Amino acid sequence: MPVTRYFSEQVLRKRSYRTAGLCEQVVASPLCTITPAEGRIRRWGRITLPGEEKARILRVVTLADGVTLHNAFIDCDFREDSL
Repeated sequence: MPVTRYFSEQVLRKRSYRTAGLCEQVVASPLCTITPAEGRIRRWGRITLPGEEKARILRVVTLADGVTLHNAFIDCDFREDSL
């Protein structure tokens, strides 16, 4: 999966648990998808980090092409009941 320079130099460097594989998993099977006017696609998905038992919500941002990874982070504010 292609990545932006920001993703490879900032996102992966700061948080090693955010792998492209976890991001691909969210892109392939999101709980929720939003495409705002600026065009970057936001997807939320449930993941389980290595060494943890409880699932977390990972927010993945791709460019408008829907494939190129731009950002990914654990979203503590996401609520499934507000969908």
